[in-house]
Amino acid sequence: MLPVACAAMLYCGVATAEISDTIHPFVAIGYTYDDNLLRLPDDVPLQQQRSDRATQAQAGVIVDRPIGRQRLSATAKVSRVTFDHYTQLDYNGKDIKADLAWQLGNHLSGNVGGGYVQTLTPFSDYNSDERNLRTSRREYANGAWRFHPSWQVRSGFTRNRHEYELLAQRVNNRTEDLAEVGFDYLDKSGSRVGLVVRQLKGEYLNPRRINGVALDDNYTQDELKASVSWRFSGITYIEVLAGYARRKHDFFTGRDSSGANGRASVNWAPLGKVKFRAEVWREFAAVESFIVSNSLNKGGSVSATWDVTSKVQGTASVRRETRQFEQLPTIGFTGNPDDRATSAQLGLAYAPTLHSQIGVSAFRERRNGSRLAGTNDYRSNGVSINASVQF
Repeated sequence: MLPVACAAMLYCGVATAEISDTIHPFVAIGYTYDDNLLRLPDDVPLQQQRSDRATQAQAGVIVDRPIGRQRLSATAKVSRVTFDHYTQLDYNGKDIKADLAWQLGNHLSGNVGGGYVQTLTPFSDYNSDERNLRTSRREYANGAWRFHPSWQVRSGFTRNRHEYELLAQRVNNRTEDLAEVGFDYLDKSGSRVGLVVRQLKGEYLNPRRINGVALDDNYTQDELKASVSWRFSGITYIEVLAGYARRKHDFFTGRDSSGANGRASVNWAPLGKVKFRAEVWREFAAVESFIVSNSLNKGGSVSATWDVTSKVQGTASVRRETRQFEQLPTIGFTGNPDDRATSAQLGLAYAPTLHSQIGVSAFRERRNGSRLAGTNDYRSNGVSINASVQF
């Protein structure tokens, strides 16, 4: 069934001309096999099903329209995902994003927009076979004043809200507000370097309980970071948002932490058709767990893209990350305070026409878990096939 559907889509891609220069409908279909869908540990009894196959069908529209000096870009898509064995996980996904790039005169510019995503929560930190949809909403607005050809000041505000379908997971329902202000030096080449002050406030709506103790996970995180987007040459491009962060909690201040925090990446294209990207990070992140709400993540990744021909592209990536979990001084936990995960992926994509593509990829994941956070050891391998066409 899938090969037939893929062939039909590719035929449509060949036979159908673009229907609009600003509105682009698209359809896609995908098939995935995962030999450990629920990310179960190796010692789980064999009678529990580990592998499963999923089929995903998507339809949507891309909008890219100039409005005077402004520009509106948006994507809206819906999907239907069905599983062969764990049919109770079947769901309808939604993904809507919109952005308006605005400009007033020659010195004021910025962006305003938002998004809505409904998808299945990953199983890496919660291994139940009950369906648990995660709904994420995002709204943002930012602006910059270029008061000199080489200098600008800017500010922005972003709100992220996350809600979970499963009653047991609603302890992770939260709102995160990010406010920032900064200034930049603008080079003639289009590169930028600056300094930014940021404050992130997190509010959890349903306190979790450990040994009968209610935990207030609300926090405030203050940051001072360098912000760099610099093209050193035609083959090297560097991005940095890193510096110092101090994270404080309203209660249980023993969880407070401070130090180096941020992310840096290098894009390098020394061979034209072969491109590399390396990234490192040390930053706080939310954890979708019953026991802990956040971790300090340290890791790195390397990826490569090879344009084999004008229609064939190969990709490869490896990633390694350590998560250090909070330890509460008032509650007795035992076990390793962190877990470590590694993953690798290989892919090959073929574009028979300008607006159609078919691809195949294989992945492998492995994690050494933490008893402190309730995360387990697991291994997972899988493969996916997908095809898409844009009209």
